[in-house]
Amino acid sequence: GEKLVLQATATFSDGSNQDVTSWTVFTPEDSAAVEVDATTAEAKLLRRGRHIVVARYLDRVVPIELIVPLSDQPVDLDSAPRRNFIDTEVLGLLKTLRIPISGQVDDVTFLRRVTLDLTGRLPAVEEAQQFAVPFEQTAGVESAKKKKGRRAALVSQLLASEQFNDYWTLKLARLLRIRSQPQDKQGALAWHNWLKTQLRERTPYDRMARLMLVSAGDSHEVGPANFYRAVGGARAQAEYVSELFMGSRLRCANCHNHPLDRWTQDDYHGLSAIFAKVQQGRVIRISPSGQVIHPRTGEAAAARIPGSHFLADSGDNRVALAKWLTDRDNPFFAKATVNRLWKAMMGRGLVEPTDDFRDTNPATHPELLDRLARDFVEHDYDLRHTLKTIALSGSYARSSSTTAKNKADDRFYSHAIARPLEAEVLADAISDVTGLPETYGDEPEGTRAVTLFDPKISSQSLDILGRCSREDSCETASETVGGLARKLHLLNGPLLNRRIADKDGRLAKLLRQEKSPAKIVDEFYLRALGRDPSQKERAFWQRQLAISAGETKKALEDFLWALLTCREFATNH
Repeated sequence: GEKLVLQATATFSDGSNQDVTSWTVFTPEDSAAVEVDATTAEAKLLRRGRHIVVARYLDRVVPIELIVPLSDQPVDLDSAPRRNFIDTEVLGLLKTLRIPISGQVDDVTFLRRVTLDLTGRLPAVEEAQQFAVPFEQTAGVESAKKKKGRRAALVSQLLASEQFNDYWTLKLARLLRIRSQPQDKQGALAWHNWLKTQLRERTPYDRMARLMLVSAGDSHEVGPANFYRAVGGARAQAEYVSELFMGSRLRCANCHNHPLDRWTQDDYHGLSAIFAKVQQGRVIRISPSGQVIHPRTGEAAAARIPGSHFLADSGDNRVALAKWLTDRDNPFFAKATVNRLWKAMMGRGLVEPTDDFRDTNPATHPELLDRLARDFVEHDYDLRHTLKTIALSGSYARSSSTTAKNKADDRFYSHAIARPLEAEVLADAISDVTGLPETYGDEPEGTRAVTLFDPKISSQSLDILGRCSREDSCETASETVGGLARKLHLLNGPLLNRRIADKDGRLAKLLRQEKSPAKIVDEFYLRALGRDPSQKERAFWQRQLAISAGETKKALEDFLWALLTCREFATNH
């Protein structure tokens, strides 16, 4: 209900200041939250929370942040764990907004969460059993310091594993849109293998980006040369590079200057001009005659570093672009990278969508984004360092269980965001629990889905579960993984049913070993959920098994189906 009058002052190139409120357009991001009178520039707050009003004058755009705490009562966050700068920034905004936080997860939940996030697989039974033992029984006297050390050792172990290389190759391959070309799988395989080698050798991410940007040669032999086969044409390449490495949608400046951002037609077509000299095909080479026509002038566009300066026509300006882009002071590259790493671990980017950085779409935590980016640069663009920093924060270890007062929070990290497992991760998890490997195309039996180099490899299971084709960006596709087809097939389709009833499956083998139903229930809980069943769950399944006297096998098949379709199994939470 509070009102405030907005005012705009412009500083011109001659140093003079002028009140330009009358000519400034104030537009609320959410008109249901903030109402602005166009005549008086008076803003009225209609709803609690953090809201953005965009002020636009001439070519300048400025976001105004308006905050009304969600409660009249302050929240006490003094006892919340502050393990690094991430917690300082997250808790600071939660305190301002007066949003209470959920508690910290226990060790077994942390084990499952971080193992899925870093390796894309469920923790092994032995690991789950080890973490299920109360800490004081394994390390003497309980202490927060020792407990933190236990988790830090786990994270380091996961980051050093080959499973990390497999899974993060998949994640980067989706981002880079690695896929086979018509009648040509060799290029995609070479690129995929090169990417995995870079991860295994811990190549800094800025160097990886430079190697891709300046690559040339036979794409069957030079893996990163396939970077220029992901999309077709100079303009598409400019859009791809700006979204990938700058987190910016330069495409909006194709036909006119970007209406909501700094980018101009000169930036768009100038970047396209750099890539116009790249001759695409199996062999990537430079063609000095390549050009794009600027639609405003009707002439060949001059090569340009976006938002910065024009380049001399030196034949191949990709080196200059790569040097600018990965410079330590570049305002885009590090932020775009850590924002995607943050989303991979936390379920939501500090800027959403992750490829739409602009002044009118500010980060929820601008200072945190800045600090993450600086820390990333200071540690030589080490992906593992940033992932570890996030994993060991108190914010990452928050429970996904909500309270009445923080349930509506979907962006400030008062609680963990439960995320559906990606198609490849869920397929591997189902195989691990049922004990029956899936077959993918002509790949050897037992091949894990997260290691597949090409999304075109035949697999009805992965198609049902909603894998991304990589024909376009996979970042928005991941928001609705699988959709209705996935849900229907999990509810009543051969994807699960044939494996649950298979005579070679884990359930059938346990029955042949004459394991008791109670022991079978315990084992599947440990394999699927990484924990033992609670007393309430044990009692429930004991009743169900008792009711089905004489039909134990059928009852256990129903139990396993229920476990594999429950939200706890199908999400990282």
